[in-house]
Amino acid sequence: MANGQAGAERTRFDVIVAGAGYVGLATAVSIVAARPNLSVAIVDAAPEGVWRKDGRASAIAAAATRMLGQLGCWDEIAPKAQAMTEMIVTDSRTSDPVRPVFLTFDGEVGPGEAFAHMVANRDLNAALRRRAGELGIDLIEGVGVTGFDTGSQETLVHLADGVTLRTRLLVAADGVKSRLRDMAGIKTVHWDYGQSGIVCTVEHERPHMGRAEEHFLPAGPFATLPLKSSDEGGNRSSIVWTERTEDAERLVAEETLVFEAELEQRFGLKLGEIRVVDKPRAWPLGLTLARDFVKPRFALAGDAAHGIHPIAGQGLNLGFKDAAALAEVIVEADRLGQDIGAIDVLERYQQWRRFDTVQMGVTTDVLNRLFSNDFGPLRAVRDLGLGLVQRMPRMKEFFIRQASGLSPQAPKLLQGEPI
Repeated sequence: MANGQAGAERTRFDVIVAGAGYVGLATAVSIVAARPNLSVAIVDAAPEGVWRKDGRASAIAAAATRMLGQLGCWDEIAPKAQAMTEMIVTDSRTSDPVRPVFLTFDGEVGPGEAFAHMVANRDLNAALRRRAGELGIDLIEGVGVTGFDTGSQETLVHLADGVTLRTRLLVAADGVKSRLRDMAGIKTVHWDYGQSGIVCTVEHERPHMGRAEEHFLPAGPFATLPLKSSDEGGNRSSIVWTERTEDAERLVAEETLVFEAELEQRFGLKLGEIRVVDKPRAWPLGLTLARDFVKPRFALAGDAAHGIHPIAGQGLNLGFKDAAALAEVIVEADRLGQDIGAIDVLERYQQWRRFDTVQMGVTTDVLNRLFSNDFGPLRAVRDLGLGLVQRMPRMKEFFIRQASGLSPQAPKLLQGEPI
């Protein structure tokens, strides 16, 4: 891979991806792995190596692990990943002495195949970057896109260092506050939840046995997600904790002992004493849906197209679906001799992904509104609903397969098949 000025020595590409997060990397790798004749570059404004400082972890659904396997990345990631063997759901108040379990899920979607794994962000990023290097994908780091001009045959992409690149297709994978989306004139539907998500890693005395838990509390969901043991053998979990924004900001600014005391109230002592091992951070939560996913010679992918509530843990997996679908559309169009940046080609991608994205956005919005409150009658109704699902094996199987991302309509990579 090239970076900085070295990457700018070549100025014409079939595809340029703006953003070197997981979705941008996965999109580029998926295209070139299936169609090596296509030249692809990734442009990222972040300084080189900053991704190594990301201490967070992400839930990777079974469909995404199949995709990563097809791309030649999963074998590198798997030894460091923690399979989710079970998931439980509770609904209670923080002060309740007992949290009754309303819903439990077996963690497998097939023999020996977990419905999800927890993977350290830096491990995922490293594997995708290694594969991109093997495929000869240019990576230009520390230089952002300042603008672009779309013509009938190509797009001129202007970089912050004064270099102009040419491409048949520009893919914006530059996050939920995408500057390129704004430059393209694409509007969004957006509202703020007045909540923030606190993320941190904790160590605890007893092993989690691969169990994930989601506790619906009045301020929002509190999830504990199992992580692989540390190099020293410590038992670890990732915390995704939703609070009202003003409370979240106060909590992350508190002294460690105060934060841990608040955390213990929600985490409980079932795994023994807990200790926060990194700096807790908080991110504001909202729903953002792009009104269009494509323009001529331009496509959105990942959070640039959609930002949803983490209540179902599906944000990153939606991004992998975008990457797989966009790559499949591009590769098949190129095989047929079609212009990969033409709007009629890109419309296939938009039609494929728009409904699923809107559906997931609405689902997470409804779930958040339904469970992030302490209204007695509503609590009774939702607990009754959770109890009914618990008694319906086929319904539980449906939900777990939805969470795993496995469906006949999924792109080929997500089904574990090559494009």
